[in-house]
Amino acid sequence: MKKRLQKIGEEIVPLSRKQSLLLFLLIACVFQFVLFYTPALAAETVASQDNQNMISLGNVNKSANMDINAQKIVDKLIISATSTTKITVATSTATTTAVKAVKKVTPAIKVKKTSVHKITAYNSNVGQTDKSPCTTATGFNVCKHGKEDTIAANFLKFGTKVKIPDLFGDRVFVVRDRMNAKHPNRVDIWMKDYSSAIKFGVKTAKIQVLE
Repeated sequence: MKKRLQKIGEEIVPLSRKQSLLLFLLIACVFQFVLFYTPALAAETVASQDNQNMISLGNVNKSANMDINAQKIVDKLIISATSTTKITVATSTATTTAVKAVKKVTPAIKVKKTSVHKITAYNSNVGQTDKSPCTTATGFNVCKHGKEDTIAANFLKFGTKVKIPDLFGDRVFVVRDRMNAKHPNRVDIWMKDYSSAIKFGVKTAKIQVLE
């Protein structure tokens, strides 16, 4: 290589020995710079491209993972919604079935006849009843029963069920007691509290005799 460079230099321009040496060194430096840095730049370029490709591939993988996670969330939501719908449908079906069953078990209450009467109230006091104030004419213990659904009436049979809608709505009363013979057409309602009976006073209302 050295001899070839010297030959080229001598063929171009006749130089002295020192000048030839300087020219040789200059040419060698140029070749050294160009040939040394060109592969390095090429390698750096290739490395930069590889890094960009790796970054792009990483972004693709990251995007793919995000898509997979999003799909998993969507699948869970769909499963949850489906389960909720199934539970709602099952609950609705069960409720409908229960309502139908209640309707079948509970017969419709029919009104046999209606009439208007004076209505009063009484308590389990000796002064208002007899020596056994809690026991009715049928032997029923209203004090132990505790519900205000017992009436006394002379014109109805024992066990007859009655409604007084204007005063008590849908509450059903049962004839379990009798009144003084001087009140043949009056209805007397048993109440737990004396003050409630006094407050009720005397009213006139329509009663419904149920079948």
